[in-house]
This record gives sequence, C-alpha cells and structure tokens, in this order.
Amino acid sequence: MDSYGAEDLFQAQAHLYKLIFNFISTMSLKSAIDLGIPDTIHSHGQPMTLPMLVLALKIDPAKSGFLYRLMRFLVHSGLFVKTKVGKRGKEEEEEEAYDLSPCSRLLVQGNAPNLTCFAQCVFHPALSDPWKLLADWFYREEVNPFHCTFGMGFWEYGSENPEYGKLYNKAMVRDSEMMNLVIRDCRSVFEGMQSMVDVGGGNGAVARIISEEFPDMKFTVLDLPHVTGDLEDTENLKFVAGDMFHHIPPADSILLKLVLHAYSDEDSVRILKKCREAISGKGKEGKVIIIDIVINEKEEKHELTDPKLYFDLLMMVAVTGREREEREWKKLFLEAGFSHYKITPFFGLRSLLEVYP
Repeated sequence: MDSYGAEDLFQAQAHLYKLIFNFISTMSLKSAIDLGIPDTIHSHGQPMTLPMLVLALKIDPAKSGFLYRLMRFLVHSGLFVKTKVGKRGKEEEEEEAYDLSPCSRLLVQGNAPNLTCFAQCVFHPALSDPWKLLADWFYREEVNPFHCTFGMGFWEYGSENPEYGKLYNKAMVRDSEMMNLVIRDCRSVFEGMQSMVDVGGGNGAVARIISEEFPDMKFTVLDLPHVTGDLEDTENLKFVAGDMFHHIPPADSILLKLVLHAYSDEDSVRILKKCREAISGKGKEGKVIIIDIVINEKEEKHELTDPKLYFDLLMMVAVTGREREEREWKKLFLEAGFSHYKITPFFGLRSLLEVYP
C-alpha cells in the first residue's frame, strides 16, 4: 500500500463504498414505485413542490425532511428532475419542484411502454434471493444459484408459482411495447416477407405490433402450451403450441426477441438450427431476425455497458444463458449453419441482428 498516494487510496475507498452501497439505488427506486411517486407527478400534470408531494402521497408532514432526502437522491440518480416554479400567491418568487425525467416516465401506469412490472419482477425474491448464494454456488454442483436457492429452474418456478409467472409474463409484454420504435426505424428489415414466426412470442404482443404495420403478412406465435392455451387467433395472427427445440413452423422469417440470451451456447445452436430448417423453403431470401444484447465494451458508452453486464450476470444466476459479444454471436451462427449476418446496434441496450442461410 505504500506505493499508493493518499489521494489514490481515498478515491479507491470512495469507489468501494459506491459498490458496497449500490443496493441503495435499487431500494430507493423500489420505494419510489411503491409510494407511487411517478404516477402522482404525472397525474398532477406539472412539477410538484415537496409540500404538494407530501400532501398527495398522504405522508405525515413530520416526515417531509425524509422525503426530501429520498427525492434528492432520486434526482441525483436521474430518476426525477428538479426545476423552479412560481410560489402560489407570490408569482414573483420561485421554489423548487420535482418533475418526471424520461426515465421515470417509463414507470407511469398507463404509459406505453411501462417498465414498472419489469422492476417489480427483479425486486421479487425469485430474482433477488439467488444472488446471496452466488459465491457459494461456485463450490456446488447445481446448474446455477437459482437452483441452489429454490431447488428448481427459473421456468419451473414460474409454472409452480403462477402469481410470479403472471408478473414475469406481464413484464415481458410491457417490455415488448417498444417494438413500435424498432419497426418505425427499421421498416426495411420486415418488408418483403410474407410470413413470420415469433418464437417464444408469449401472448403475441410483438407479433400484434408488427402485424398492424404489415397487415398482409401472416404471423405465427410459437410458445409452450400453457402460454398459448387460451389465446385466440386473428385474421393474420395464429397461435401454435409447441417446443422450439423440436419444431418451428415454416416461414419466410423467424423472430427471436430476447430468447437466446436465456440459453446456453449449446441450446442456442439447437434453436438456431431449427430456425434455419424453418426458413429453408425461402432459400437465400429467408432470414432469422434476432433482437438481443450485443456487448461491445471497447466502442460503446460506459452507461450502456453497465446494464449489459448486469443482464449477463442475471442470466448466469437465474438461467443458463449469457449476453454475448459479436464474436460469440458469430460463432453460434456459423455452428448453426448460417453464412452471414448483419448487426444494427441502436436500440439502447439491444441490437437487431439479421442472420442469413
């Protein structure tokens, strides 16, 4: 330690404290959602002062100072923004008020997209408890820390705990509501196709969004029987119960949105091979469209790499998957028999990958 100066050591201490206390960011976000702060400010229609917020949230005024401290942190973290408004009855004077940021607007009920369910899904013990056994797992034989914690896999847990299963499925639906942005900016990716199969498409949220933009295209949503069982077909959207590891219905294109990151390389290759079989009738014009994370630490901004690596560890802890760098995606594609691919990296954390036979 003698080789380091005092400034270096104090900076290291501050950085270590930040890592130690990262959970406070998560719990503060959870508190904001539980209190309903984003919805309250949104319903008010304009920035709210601290006394307004205390009154609207029905908090004891004696705790105003505590709410101020919570909001100070949430503003600092970017969840809310602070602005100035005129004092009631004294328009020439101003006071501080809180408003929504683009981030907290994603937590407003009724907005599309809305990520409240996604946050609640992560806050749930199903995804938070396994982290306590991460270090222990390295010395155990279970497939992942989730198995260490619950004695079963993530998907099995969702089936046996329907309340959490519904929350997870709802979270995935809400996440899919941003697909309209993908279509708006990448129409050419979907044009020219007469049919598409959305593999692991759940209740068809993504397929419905695409079908509204391309009404002449025939869509099939493939998922497990307990997912598709009660869902009704429409004129150009059909639900099929099945297992993507065994058979994928033939089509011009196959869509895999956030599917492969949940599976190991071996299982991902198996799925991709089934996709290649499904588009074989279209020849070289068929393609697989993948919406997933591509890690690119050297070229992307730090604030994008952080959540990508969080997701990677989440896949390691909860399932058997991983987030991949481009070279790792390429390896999967070649092993599955595809010849080339194209990556369009501009959907926040995710990229759009077009894969060709």
